[in-house]
Amino acid sequence: MPTPTAAAGPLTQSGQISFRLPDPEERLAGVRLGADHGNPLAGAPFERREGEWSLTAPAPDLGRFEYVLELEHAGGGDAERVPDPANPLHAPGAFGDKSVVELPGYAPPPWLEVEGVDGRRDGFAVPSTALGADVEVELWSPADAGAGEELPLLVAHDGPEYDRLAALTRFSATQIAAGALPRHRVALLAPGDRDQWYSASALYARTLARRVLPAIAGAVAVCAPVGLGASLGGLAMLHAHRRHPATFDGLLLQSASLFMPRHDAHEGGFPRYRRIVRFVRGLSREEPPRLVPVGLTCGHLEENVHNNRAVARTLAAAGYPTELREVRDLHNYTAWRDALDPHLTDLLRTVWS
Repeated sequence: MPTPTAAAGPLTQSGQISFRLPDPEERLAGVRLGADHGNPLAGAPFERREGEWSLTAPAPDLGRFEYVLELEHAGGGDAERVPDPANPLHAPGAFGDKSVVELPGYAPPPWLEVEGVDGRRDGFAVPSTALGADVEVELWSPADAGAGEELPLLVAHDGPEYDRLAALTRFSATQIAAGALPRHRVALLAPGDRDQWYSASALYARTLARRVLPAIAGAVAVCAPVGLGASLGGLAMLHAHRRHPATFDGLLLQSASLFMPRHDAHEGGFPRYRRIVRFVRGLSREEPPRLVPVGLTCGHLEENVHNNRAVARTLAAAGYPTELREVRDLHNYTAWRDALDPHLTDLLRTVWS
């Protein structure tokens, strides 16, 4: 029998997946599936037949994926990108909601359904003349933790988005409650001018190491900081470690944007592409200043997987305790959420033990 991915919407059967969009009044001139790079269905055209548009294709080798419908209207104009109206299963993202397909065998992480310890949040801003802006910090701690109780620290780039879209502090609360991790604090760093700050910026790395982390340590007692970042945020964590090696005792990089010309020439229009390339090249040319555990996660089909594989090999060859774990998803916050346990759990146990 066909298996719906939700109450309605796409159907999977015998390794095939089918999408349908009614258009009895012929208002559309074309429909395509908008999906992340690496998804073999990305850009696939629908066919018009008997008052509807349809697409049937082999299901991709993924546990889940996110998509929109790209609608070309009969009257012309720009294509419109919308969630699938037949599919009630959505995922939030930094650029709006997308429809979701959960393929057979996928299950969200169990920790989403269990109780965690109560938490407390404190916010403050760290001024930086070098950046010409404040770095906004939201600090999560167990509710009963006093400011003087020294606790390990997890520092997250894109912190508010990680928390809202990947349930980061809920992860911490449930892992503490289960005894899987020790009591700890989480610093959620707002991205500010993200494309500038997170693209191997020496000014940002210095601000993070010399202003932001000391400001956190001045507010509450912390130890053994570990850095977490995804995409450009992961790149920025690795860059900060290399430029200021005492800053972090471990790193988890998720789908990090570790650009290399042989894999990422299509990113050449990004304003800081060359700066990132120079930094990544230097990883194999410069003596590592300090070896700390580095975990990497990446979707096994996403476009960043090739540069992540190469950098994982480079770090391992240099002596870093390094492991890349590939997941059956792509470049999105749900993929990063689903990889937190066991991958972040394992890293934090290693560092904080």
